[in-house]
Amino acid sequence: MGRNARKRISYVLPLANSAGGHRLGVNGLAVDPVNSILYSGGRDGVICAWDLHLDLDKQSREADPFADSNAPNYKPPLTQFRQQVQAHTHWVNDIALAQNNEALVSASSDITVKVWRPAAEDVLPPQTLGLHSDYVKRVASPGPHANWVASGGLDHKISLWDLNGAGQKLQIAVGEDENTAKGSVYALAATSSILASGGPESIVRVWDPRTGKRITKFVGHTDNVRDVLISQDGDTLMTASSDQTVKVWSMTAGRCMYTLTMHNDSVWSLYSDHPELRVFYSSDRSGLVAKSDVPNDVEMDQGVSVAVCQEHDGVQKVISAGDWLWTATSSSSINRWTDVEAQAEVALPESYKWHRSSVSTARSRYPSPPNIHTPTTNGAPKIPLKSLLRMSNTAPFPISTARDADMYSVTSARKPSDALLDADPGATVPVRNLPDFSIEGQNGLIKHVLLNDRRRVLTLDTAGEVMLWDLLKCVPIRSFGKRHLEDVAPEINTTETVAHWCAVDTRTGSLTCVLEENYCFDAEMYADGLELEENIDFREDQRINLGKWVLRYLFSNLIDEEIKRDEVFRQSLIQSNSLQRNNAPTNIQIPDATLEGWTNPETGPTSASTLRATNGLHLPLLTPGLSIGLATPAVPPPVIGTQQVHTLPTTHEEGSQLEKTHTQQSHGRDSSDYFSRTPVPGAAITPAANGNAKPEASTEENLPQSPAEPESADKTKKGNALFSKKFNMSFKMKKFGGTSAPEVSKPAAVDEKSEDSDSRSSKTDEKVIEDNFFGAIQRFRHVYEEQVQDGAQVLTSAITPSLPNDTPVLKPPLNTTILIQEDRPDSGGVADLFEGNVGSLGQQADTIEKMAPVWLADVLLRNLTPPKEIVKVSFILEPFQNLLPSIASDGYVPLLPPPEKIVGTNGDKSNNRLNANRMLRARKILAYVAERIEPPSKEEDELKPEEYLELFCQGQLISPTMTLASIRAHVWRGGGDVLLFYKANGRKEIKHAPISLTPPQAGSTAGSEGKASSEGARSTR
Repeated sequence: MGRNARKRISYVLPLANSAGGHRLGVNGLAVDPVNSILYSGGRDGVICAWDLHLDLDKQSREADPFADSNAPNYKPPLTQFRQQVQAHTHWVNDIALAQNNEALVSASSDITVKVWRPAAEDVLPPQTLGLHSDYVKRVASPGPHANWVASGGLDHKISLWDLNGAGQKLQIAVGEDENTAKGSVYALAATSSILASGGPESIVRVWDPRTGKRITKFVGHTDNVRDVLISQDGDTLMTASSDQTVKVWSMTAGRCMYTLTMHNDSVWSLYSDHPELRVFYSSDRSGLVAKSDVPNDVEMDQGVSVAVCQEHDGVQKVISAGDWLWTATSSSSINRWTDVEAQAEVALPESYKWHRSSVSTARSRYPSPPNIHTPTTNGAPKIPLKSLLRMSNTAPFPISTARDADMYSVTSARKPSDALLDADPGATVPVRNLPDFSIEGQNGLIKHVLLNDRRRVLTLDTAGEVMLWDLLKCVPIRSFGKRHLEDVAPEINTTETVAHWCAVDTRTGSLTCVLEENYCFDAEMYADGLELEENIDFREDQRINLGKWVLRYLFSNLIDEEIKRDEVFRQSLIQSNSLQRNNAPTNIQIPDATLEGWTNPETGPTSASTLRATNGLHLPLLTPGLSIGLATPAVPPPVIGTQQVHTLPTTHEEGSQLEKTHTQQSHGRDSSDYFSRTPVPGAAITPAANGNAKPEASTEENLPQSPAEPESADKTKKGNALFSKKFNMSFKMKKFGGTSAPEVSKPAAVDEKSEDSDSRSSKTDEKVIEDNFFGAIQRFRHVYEEQVQDGAQVLTSAITPSLPNDTPVLKPPLNTTILIQEDRPDSGGVADLFEGNVGSLGQQADTIEKMAPVWLADVLLRNLTPPKEIVKVSFILEPFQNLLPSIASDGYVPLLPPPEKIVGTNGDKSNNRLNANRMLRARKILAYVAERIEPPSKEEDELKPEEYLELFCQGQLISPTMTLASIRAHVWRGGGDVLLFYKANGRKEIKHAPISLTPPQAGSTAGSEGKASSEGARSTR
């Protein structure tokens, strides 16, 4: 695990009424014939176990093997759900049984190989055997008694893993000896003596599993090799390919011996439990499943191939046991089919006879297989003629005697797999038209649309039902029934514009949200738009950080557990310190004053810190946490010397809000901007001192006084103006909010580790802070220890989670899955470090402390979010048709101004280009306009600015609650500065509104006037 590897948090919303079974398609099957258990691995990351209730050890079929399994009197044995486990967070691509069927090994696209022991006394979740650096496609076991398995994937590696926990035994770099960049593994088989692999290069490679050396390679396929089998003696290999063929290879001869062409589509899966592979099953992309049976006394291409069944989709995996076989497809259901006796007599019409395309090997009739052949008698079972598949060019095949032999020879020269009967070009008719039992799956999510508010998601499941979900509450909100997703989305979408804060996907059939440090704290919403069960008094225009909000309550049980542990640690620390003081020495031995520390290390000081000259000054030691700046604008530190500091007065919420971050309380950054007028309550409390204190009332008296207040009334008035010239509205974001708390108070500038090492003894320097969640707890404990050493008798907890007025209470379902994952930059994959659920996080605190990142601890325990640059939107404010004064005028326009005064006020030279936080609401802009165009009023019942002023963009009236980001995205819909116009609606007389001496010219529009003014503003900058 790399120190700098990025870690992320994912949570999976639980599906309502989720029963046992897969939600998406099934990729892997494995059967335990002794215990009659079927295992399945799906694209939902789930591994299921099913009780088959079948006797798989003997041939139990006594009646007609081709009897209709759908007959009324037929009662197939039931398959029952046994258990399941969410083994992976991505598709399960393959599974295999090992160690006498006691261990189930799975390979997944989450780049892990895991082992699950469902029959163990203490059943544990699947344990990770190892990781690849890309999708793991196949896993293979060499035999029931082996203690290792092999896995291969898209990282061009084959790895051998010890099943007893010893890790990786061997790694083979596929294609390395050929100096090729290719080598992905799509097919893999193993015995105790050889490994065989195949992939997109159409090459079959054979390896020695003891040394990792390549034994040989086979070239012959023309497309991707999808599956491979090895005979028990290791001398015969069978491969299936996307080139529609099955090839049989000989290790002794070192070449391809037979090419089988019973399929007309890409062959995806092979299965055989015959020691010599003479009875095997194959399936293809069209859904056809074939059974091929070759008698012992004939060549491999002279056998019989029968179409057993036809699935609705491509068969990913076929497996057989006893008298049945099972198929896995893209459906969440698994079908069971009754097997077919391939050596039974073929039902031939009188006009048909057996024939070979090769004259040299022609026989008068098809040879009867020994022992298992059923005599041709009336009523005996027979294979339907249309279910017969041509196994190869040379395989015997029935034709009509009415056809000319020469014509048959010509037609047989075409692709052999194209024909069942040349006389009857009809489609293949499988022996089994329907499965005798279907293991029903569940409905999983397959598509989603994230709405504009980025808090709600529309999903579509495999049954066609559309559902609306809440990402914060982690629950479904409403079902829209079976409709088109594209039709529902416009009905419920909004015009909000919220920053990207989470990635959403439905790749495992459930709704998964991914939170990463670099963007999960970017989105905010206004608290007055919430629908809460409890009544909470919020500040005016208070914003809530979505990422911090949801994390606070996903990990609420963990926070409670850490608070308990913190209390126990502080009490034990105080008790141990009091015991030590009871046994304190009665006297102190003063060392010799004649130290020669500069020349004699033996008599020098024992501290590892560098000796410092005092110069007559004795400065106190720094304490971690006390150097963090106050959240609200405070009185600046005294100025040294005669240097004069000019500090402008601040607005109520101006101080720390528009800097990157000036406070460790996260709401300080999230709650306001230049347009805000409401003070930040309780912001002067540092988290390390009293993070749980309730905020004070939002009153003017609670704010610190600005040092600029003694200035003249005119200067004070201009300083308090939200966009006064003294704030220089054309400067960039980093300069925005120049009167905020001093720069040294930014949390990003506080390095607690270096602070400790510079100001403490060598013991402090020797303390190692882990780079994980526990590292934050270590810092707390180091501070406690230092406080106790300084004589403190009472220790205040440093854990200060956010309060309900900052993050209102959420109650996510207790079975919501929580994942801690780590990015693997070398492969682009993601590795799972931890998996739990909301209800169990308190019990798993030890594991989380080791695996979770530091930034999560800062958010949960200290209410800190990473400092980030505030995204702003530039805009231009102009009066509509010059009916109101310009905001950029110097002073107010007289009631009856001369014409030149109006030109000078609302002309092109006015600087009306502004910028502000993208979350700024339109009503704050109107409040700013009202402040600039008319004097303040002291009337209590005066209308609010949004009640008598209106804001327009692109000719559209803007709602007072619409943000700048929404205006740009949904109304302005373009680049450059957003052009806004303000006008009065007549509900209130604007006292200093200018008189329009010249009516606007016919055909002039607000847009053309705005364009001219904005261009003028830009030209004067």
